[in-house]
Amino acid sequence: MKTKLNKISSVLKSTSAHSAIYSAAVVAILAAPTVSAQQAAPEQAVEVIEVSGIRSSLTSALLEKRESTNLIEVIEAEDIGKLPDQNLAEVLENVTGIQITRTAGVGTGVQIRGSNSNNVLINGVQTVGAGTGRGGISFEDVSASIIAGVEVTKASDAKTIEGSVGGTVNLRTIRPLELSEQLINVRIQGEDSSLTTDGIQPRFSAVYGDNWEVDSGKFGFVLSGSITRQESSSFRPRVDRDGSLVENCDAVVVRSGSVEDVANRPVCQDFDFLGIQFLNQEYENYEYETTNISSTFEFAPNDNTKFFLDVVLTDQERRQDSTRVQGSGVSSVLNQNLPTEFETINFGSLDGVELGSIQAAVRGVVEPDLAKDDDDPNLRFSSDTGARLTDTSLFRFGGEWQGDNLFASFEISSASSDTTNPNLSTTLNFINPHAPLDGLDEDGNITSNTSNDNAVPFIYDLTGGALTFGINFDSPFAPTVAELLDPANVVLDQVDVGRNETNNSLDAARADFSYYLEDSPITSIDFGLRVSKRESTYNQITDRIGGFSKMVDSPSGSLFADILVPGPSNFGDADGRELAMRNFIIVDPDLAFNNPDFVLDTLESALIAHDSSPDLSSLSPSSSAFFSISEETQAIYAQANFEFENVVGNIGVRHLKTTVDSTGNTITDSGSELTTISGDYSYTLPKVNIVFTPHDEVVLRLGWGQDIRRPDFSDLNTSVSFPSNINQSVSIGNPGLEPQEITTLDLSAEWYFTEAAVVSIGYFDKEISNLFVSTLDSSPTDANGFFSTDPSCSGGGIYNPAAQGDDFLAPLGVTGACVDKNTQVNDPAKTTQTGIEMAVQYDLSSFEDDLGWASGFGFMANYTIQEYKGGSTVNSSAGRGTDIFNAINGIYNDADFVTVNAVQGLLDFSENAYNVTAYYEKFGLSARLRYTWREAFRTDDTAGGASRNSTLGFPVYTHDRGQLNASVSYDVNEQLNIGVEAVNLTESDITQSCVNEDAMLCFQGLADRRITFGASYRF
Repeated sequence: MKTKLNKISSVLKSTSAHSAIYSAAVVAILAAPTVSAQQAAPEQAVEVIEVSGIRSSLTSALLEKRESTNLIEVIEAEDIGKLPDQNLAEVLENVTGIQITRTAGVGTGVQIRGSNSNNVLINGVQTVGAGTGRGGISFEDVSASIIAGVEVTKASDAKTIEGSVGGTVNLRTIRPLELSEQLINVRIQGEDSSLTTDGIQPRFSAVYGDNWEVDSGKFGFVLSGSITRQESSSFRPRVDRDGSLVENCDAVVVRSGSVEDVANRPVCQDFDFLGIQFLNQEYENYEYETTNISSTFEFAPNDNTKFFLDVVLTDQERRQDSTRVQGSGVSSVLNQNLPTEFETINFGSLDGVELGSIQAAVRGVVEPDLAKDDDDPNLRFSSDTGARLTDTSLFRFGGEWQGDNLFASFEISSASSDTTNPNLSTTLNFINPHAPLDGLDEDGNITSNTSNDNAVPFIYDLTGGALTFGINFDSPFAPTVAELLDPANVVLDQVDVGRNETNNSLDAARADFSYYLEDSPITSIDFGLRVSKRESTYNQITDRIGGFSKMVDSPSGSLFADILVPGPSNFGDADGRELAMRNFIIVDPDLAFNNPDFVLDTLESALIAHDSSPDLSSLSPSSSAFFSISEETQAIYAQANFEFENVVGNIGVRHLKTTVDSTGNTITDSGSELTTISGDYSYTLPKVNIVFTPHDEVVLRLGWGQDIRRPDFSDLNTSVSFPSNINQSVSIGNPGLEPQEITTLDLSAEWYFTEAAVVSIGYFDKEISNLFVSTLDSSPTDANGFFSTDPSCSGGGIYNPAAQGDDFLAPLGVTGACVDKNTQVNDPAKTTQTGIEMAVQYDLSSFEDDLGWASGFGFMANYTIQEYKGGSTVNSSAGRGTDIFNAINGIYNDADFVTVNAVQGLLDFSENAYNVTAYYEKFGLSARLRYTWREAFRTDDTAGGASRNSTLGFPVYTHDRGQLNASVSYDVNEQLNIGVEAVNLTESDITQSCVNEDAMLCFQGLADRRITFGASYRF
């Protein structure tokens, strides 16, 4: 049984509407007049496309793109619930000009033409996301199995909702009145990840749809749903060499006017070098449980009138049970450990300034030196156990009516997202039985000065492009495996508890009209209006127990041994590394998630048993972090559609006015006070799209238009959140941020030389004003690498009263320090982005008589090359980076230091990317092999909580990366299909360098391979 979807002429299709809940619109819909069959407009041509199989879906998508008057890209499902990939972000990666970013190997972010600033719609309704951003619902929250097609608009028209820099993504569900027969389909699958230990994760999806002719008209109903479980993992080792400068023996090092004694660096050489400052082995693990329900009801009382109701509900539980094993305090013995092997690091150039080269450690050991530091380097075990629990809903109700010369549609919609972020993360410090504790009394007993960590030896090997390290078991200080797993040898250092809340909503109402003209080059006039109200509220509800620095405050693991389990031991599975930290214990992450109250009670009981006046949790909303932002927009548009011989197109204008109220807490000495800052702005956005068809097979397009992108809500807030993590920068909101202004030009040529075949090339040019850029006001460090604790922060940064020392950026026990300050600002200079997109698609089906079975082959390929210029807001080297860059130039007196600056420009932007897909479809067999590659790009997405302070002050470079995916399925009969899909077949890893590509290797991401197999049955 095949399912057929009718593609109705675009003249009769209403634009997807987004509307808020206003009763007047409802009345207008219900009161819309109907017309008799004699009065109805002439029946339009209907082209029926059978959507079943790769070739049919490609044919359908190409036809829709070819007939569109503006530049779009379309992906149709090969069958019900069967888009090319399991993940929607990875589906979009098939589109020319789109690259994606991944979290633990799963596609989560989409860049259209190098921009993350895109709109996501469902059936034309603007959606809201789980966080405080603008893009809409996350692709990981919507199962691809409920989506019938994806449309990407690159060149918008006046009807298109404003707010996108790269493009607009519209996720389309099945329309019941377009079904030609009853639809019942069930799919059962299982997915297995190569790096997880929980086994096969199940997936289930089903859809039912039908329509009926009754006396009062035609009814249609579709209900689809899915329940998906998924586990994804990646290993992300991190090695910091940024704050590890060892100056040469002849260097006269002056800090704050004082000359440092060369005797303080006994391992100095006749050259400067970078040693090891910090080691972090992160196991990034996410477990997803996603429930999606999509329902559509349509009623057409006659051929000219239709009403519809769409409901989309999602329930997302994204659970994190990641671990971090850290070698901290390593820099304390920096000058006491001489690496056994070095490499030359060339930092390249920034903004035309050559930064030069320096030697850096790549192999060696980090041995404790008790004479220099009696408790460092130390070993810590952290369990990052948190979650994102998100309930989203979307309701869309409306109708459309076709008269003799007038088409009208009305719509109201409501989208909402409620998110809670439960968190119960813990850090344990390892107490090494082979290293003495400090601060003991004369009888060897613990005193109030005894630190809650002590020395552990490490070994590292950074050769071969891999960041490998572990415990140096050849050292006399080395613990045994049994000792590493003994609860009596760990103490509780800190517990982070949280339940942050984010609530987003968007209510809208719109009305759209088309008036048709006869015997005129202007075929119709479109006009309409849209009003919307959008709100975002954030409550930070967190607390930290501990951040202890002394043994007298830190209960032994033997007091809570019942909730301790061995940590993951498979860190070498991704690349076969032998050197890793495999033996450690953590608080049971499953228990922390499933029964957090029990875990917290157990830890607090241990604290009470250890200390009569312990630090216990006290969860309450933070007044300093709360914000609530309300935004109201009114938009009107008018657009003329024209057709003259072989030229069609439209020209129009969209005008909008937005009012914003940003409410936050102003903190003073006398307490906090709610303050609201209001503002408004208006824009008029012209749009032009022209399509010229000089030949039946050739389509030439021109698109030009202007748009805006509003700031994220978190960037507009007037409150300040102070995290307890001293390594985390403090973000300062900027309610004065203005929207970005974007002017886009598109030129393209498409040659449809046979059915389901095309060769195309396009050029785009984007000019962006008021680009959002992140500025970092770095807090300097002293000779020990510590932040200042002076509240005035005269050297830079911002004073964070909640920051707790970690023996890395401040001594343990310190509370309050000057930390990095991060702010979003508008770049006053314009940024220009240009690119060329090329694509080809072809199959051999027309050569069946000549090729036989080989005629089932086909291929698709696309290539995007782009660049950007301009911008003026700069990133500046952090204190550690400034030390290194000046040392390279022989400057060792901080009074003479020169700061390195570089224009930030666009992040997550690859200049080159391509996608090649080969497929085979014949005799019931369907197979696909896809290779995707993107060039290096700069990003702030790093491992292990790293900030720009630890990446020398600049975004890191993610190196070139390719990924191979494959799928194969077989139709056992007309009802039953079986198949298997593979993501990241070659287990391609991610490599990141500081400052420039191939400069200093800082981070790795070793991703998993995921195999999904299953069967679907159509009744």
